[in-house]
Amino acid sequence: MSISVQGITKTFSAKGNKKEKKLVLKDISFEVHDGEFVSLVGPSGCGKTTTLTIIAGFQKPDSGQVLVNGKPVTKPGPDRAFVFQNYALLPWLKVGDNIMYPMKKQGVPKAERERRLKELLSIAQMEGSANSYIYELSGGMKQRVAILRGLACDPEILLMDEPLGAVDFQMRKLLQIQMEAMLQQRKVTTMMVTHDVDEAIYFSDRVVVMSRDHGRIMADVKIDLPRPRDRTSERYHEYMDQLTEVLKNALNGEVFNDEDKDLMKFIENVETGADLTEGRSILGTEKETSAPKKERRNFLRKTRQCHDLDDKL
Repeated sequence: MSISVQGITKTFSAKGNKKEKKLVLKDISFEVHDGEFVSLVGPSGCGKTTTLTIIAGFQKPDSGQVLVNGKPVTKPGPDRAFVFQNYALLPWLKVGDNIMYPMKKQGVPKAERERRLKELLSIAQMEGSANSYIYELSGGMKQRVAILRGLACDPEILLMDEPLGAVDFQMRKLLQIQMEAMLQQRKVTTMMVTHDVDEAIYFSDRVVVMSRDHGRIMADVKIDLPRPRDRTSERYHEYMDQLTEVLKNALNGEVFNDEDKDLMKFIENVETGADLTEGRSILGTEKETSAPKKERRNFLRKTRQCHDLDDKL
């Protein structure tokens, strides 16, 4: 299923002054072809998430339109699933019930719900977790459940807003491998917002870089690499260098929050040749060496739990 973003413009009321309008997006256009994985990257405030929520139908543009398979998007629909950064799971339901919840809301028969649940849990290698409660899961497992719930109703488009932003470095890399395997089996048209350039290259067929200039698209880079991606290859690092330079221009030396600091840290690491494949986070987080002992123990315990579930990979 294809997505066509055609000249969308969006303003919001300024904080503390509803009469004052802030222009977030201005005349933004791009295409996503059937089956493509496209990532949106850029500094904070460039309109990445706003663009994604307009495509989802959660809000409307002031002007312009979004077409899905040639039809205008006016509201959310079952053809589009949205995965939030903070999981958005229902804590009073077990894992299986969380995944089946959207199917139940859409009236999918019980037998079919259970069949799909079994299939999805198998894809994520979580067959033994259907009866667990959300509080019993690690952050990485919660995110897998959120993605499985997004895939439960067989959407034709999957929209993900920083899906791995809430997990630590080691878990993030493990989940990237799992997500890649899951999405390659399903082959849905996918869009992802991320500020992790390495993650964007790892997943994407194309990476669209947005700027703070009302979301102006600075680059639309096709990632022509075989799957699964090899982070050690020369071509992979050429894409890293290319996108790093574009993002450096997009930031223009302006750092407003932690997301921008993350991007600046990444750019510095690439420019200095830092090792981005070891235990040090490209986001500047070094939990494995600087966290308090109790936090480190919990971190390692959660990592081992996920590795135990994923030893087949």
